[in-house]
Amino acid sequence: MIKFIVKMHPEISIKSRSVRLRFTKILESNIKIVLRRVDEKAWVQKQWDCLEVRVSDDKRNIAIERMQCVPGIAFFTEVKQHDFVDFDDTCDKALESYRQDVEGKTFCVRVKRRGHHDFSSKDLERYVGGYLNQNIDTASVKLSKPEVTVKLEVTNETLFLMGERFQGLGGFPIATQDEVLSLISGGYDSGVASYLTMRRGYKTHFVFFNLGGSAHEIGVKQVAYYLWEKFGISHRVKFISVDFQPVVAEILENIDSGLMGVVLKRMMMRAASLVASRMGYNALVTGEALGQVSSQTLINLGLIDKVTEQLIVRPLITTDKQEIIDIARQIGTEDFAKTMPEYCGVISQRPNIAARQDKVEATESQFHMPLIEQVVDDASVYDIRDLAKEAEDEVQEIASVSELTENQIIIDVRSDEEEENEPLEFDGAQIIHIPFFKLATKFADLDQDKHYLLYCKKGVMSRLQALYLHEQGFKNVSLFQPA
Repeated sequence: MIKFIVKMHPEISIKSRSVRLRFTKILESNIKIVLRRVDEKAWVQKQWDCLEVRVSDDKRNIAIERMQCVPGIAFFTEVKQHDFVDFDDTCDKALESYRQDVEGKTFCVRVKRRGHHDFSSKDLERYVGGYLNQNIDTASVKLSKPEVTVKLEVTNETLFLMGERFQGLGGFPIATQDEVLSLISGGYDSGVASYLTMRRGYKTHFVFFNLGGSAHEIGVKQVAYYLWEKFGISHRVKFISVDFQPVVAEILENIDSGLMGVVLKRMMMRAASLVASRMGYNALVTGEALGQVSSQTLINLGLIDKVTEQLIVRPLITTDKQEIIDIARQIGTEDFAKTMPEYCGVISQRPNIAARQDKVEATESQFHMPLIEQVVDDASVYDIRDLAKEAEDEVQEIASVSELTENQIIIDVRSDEEEENEPLEFDGAQIIHIPFFKLATKFADLDQDKHYLLYCKKGVMSRLQALYLHEQGFKNVSLFQPA
């Protein structure tokens, strides 16, 4: 078994004892749920100031990748555990473990010690450092800013040799905060805003206002499923799809042109607030940023807020667009956003950047308000885990094959980590690897005289991608489901 020591985000450590204990227990449960999806033997145990994790040797890489996406983890370190015998035995074990790391480099030794011992941490540091210096000819001791720091921990009668350290997401464990409803459109902003609330410990559900038909909905489902599977898979959440095209039609017919943008956002907030109140969610989340479009001035945002008593959380409110794009690239949603058409619903000829409340309310008096409750009543509500089944039902018209013919090429749409850990191999088959979140931008560059079979282990993303490509007019796509 491979062992890791997981350290929690520093903000957790400064909480009161009872809060810290609750957060730690939740994080322990979250890590266990995430890891047992890839390794049924995964073991997680809460310690006083950390969590101890063990996974099977062959699951090391995928476990590292999954833990790096669990909110609440500051960092984690791979460790080797031994019984602490004496200084000489510790030196032998340190030499075996760290020889390759310190050869040809400067190094120092740092020791942390817990329990009652007849020596100090400094005593052990000097002894091990001297031993390594004598037995590794190309290494030299440097106490200030060395190239390599050899880290040891002695806890009572146990010795830990600290190995590679991996950065975590930080933030709070999911479910330590309340449940929120994120308005997701599939673009850069809403995806990043959803990620930030998940990272902060909020159980984040998704509501989608469909303005662009089935292709738009398929694309947004992919984004929501990706965010949930990567960062929030420890908890069940909902995906709610609301057909908002009747609302847009009503706005185009009855609302003054310059106020259409603000009114559309107010209608979305009314509908989202109704969904949230019915389902017991405590706030709404949007990707709005100050000044990005005409409806996102301070005055217009204030008008939008007035239609609901729900708290509206705007994680990106002072963020530059390039910063948002950079985060999207970091978390893997950039390629989704690149291919997502901009369904604005309404386009004002001269949008008002400082709409007056009396004029907005006057023009809204021409709107048939019961329509908002009607579209919410007609909304489709999914357990996000069931998007796989829903995609399977919708994609039945797309052929699925288990045996290859001469003109067919397999596209492995799994993530880089999954493909690396479990390479796809079939005798005589041509296989190319394009991660699902890049496929929409890369597919048009492929030889369109060939027929492509999409593959992923669970069949969720391959189905959604196949349906999306069909909607975009690419009919040379099928699913690959090996026998």
